[in-house]
Amino acid sequence: MSSAAPAEIQAAAEDQDSIAAIVRARWAAIRSGDVGSLPVIIGIVAITLFFSSKTSIFFTAVNFQNLIGQMAGPTVIAIGVVFVLLIGEIDLSIGFLSGLAGVAVAYYQQAGTGHDYPGLIALALAILTGIVVGFTQGSIVAFIGVPSFVVTLAGLLICQGLILKILGTEGVIGIQDKQINDIANYVLSPNTGWAVAIIFTVMLAAAAFGSYFNRRRAGLPTGNVVLTVVRVAFFAGLAFAAVHVCNQAQPRPGVPLVGLIVVFLVVLAGYVAGRTTFGRHVYAVGGNAEAARRAGINVKLIRILVFMISGAMAAMGGVILASRLNGISLESAGGGTILLDSISAAVIGGVSLFGGRGRVSGALFGGLIIGMIANGIDLVGYTDAIKLITTGAILLAAVTLDTVLRRRQAAAGR
Repeated sequence: MSSAAPAEIQAAAEDQDSIAAIVRARWAAIRSGDVGSLPVIIGIVAITLFFSSKTSIFFTAVNFQNLIGQMAGPTVIAIGVVFVLLIGEIDLSIGFLSGLAGVAVAYYQQAGTGHDYPGLIALALAILTGIVVGFTQGSIVAFIGVPSFVVTLAGLLICQGLILKILGTEGVIGIQDKQINDIANYVLSPNTGWAVAIIFTVMLAAAAFGSYFNRRRAGLPTGNVVLTVVRVAFFAGLAFAAVHVCNQAQPRPGVPLVGLIVVFLVVLAGYVAGRTTFGRHVYAVGGNAEAARRAGINVKLIRILVFMISGAMAAMGGVILASRLNGISLESAGGGTILLDSISAAVIGGVSLFGGRGRVSGALFGGLIIGMIANGIDLVGYTDAIKLITTGAILLAAVTLDTVLRRRQAAAGR
């Protein structure tokens, strides 16, 4: 019985990691239906070109800074939606749950009421509110087996009722705490922005090349080192470009703090979903819950934890939305299109409604598209009707594309 020499194994691995081999594999994946983030990137470019041709304001530093604040709330909520969709469930409560969290953070910081807690305590209590609601809904879905559509629809109504009860006839609570208001309104100094970009680049390079060398020492496929360098350089370039553009904005140059919060949450949630045992279990449950159960995965616990994540992200998104307005009112507390924008952001970002497929970064890309559409339509002067029609059409196109691609992948045996 013969075996390949170590040198031959290494040569074969290097051949598989060559740029030509990677390009061929990527092209084969696209032909079989695995298009990755390509449709989203094409959509972002097309939207940018369209609105830039309609108004000169769209592609400016001030508007870019404003876009970051505009997309932050729905994008953070969409992070939780991603986890729920990955297990094949739905959470309809996130809109008014975000409003309830906004009411909570405003209520707990209110001066002269006996519960005027410091900003960070009020923030923690608001997020805890989301976690408790998520735990309750997840437990009903997991242990009793009530469909998540029904449970979270009931949660939506209950959260809406609580908002009406707490706000009462006044209908508004102002936020005076500087720490809370700074969440969505604080802008870093230009030098601090550059420092953040440098730190981001160093950490990205350390993570990428650390993984590369660890896999190489273990004898595992490492991918092409040139592509690793290009990937790090590309994302570092985006970071420095974003800082440069924000530093040109007037009258307040600098990177909005809320933008860093969004990126941090996306990276953290992406690590949890893609690099931890819990994340692998989430994908397994979404792919086939019964097979996951037989493999020893605690499916009920996974469902509960996912709804808790959704609740926490909805609460954080609600705090961001309340902070941006320096208060909360009956009109802004979870109403409008917050629910649809958040779900649309996740789906448009490439997360499958059928479970088991998608990435957390899709929430960022989808949130960017939703934000760009809303921002551009407002600048051009189109009506809200056009905004809703456009968002609905893009959402339908994303779901249709997902359905078609899943069929192609199934036919290709992927």
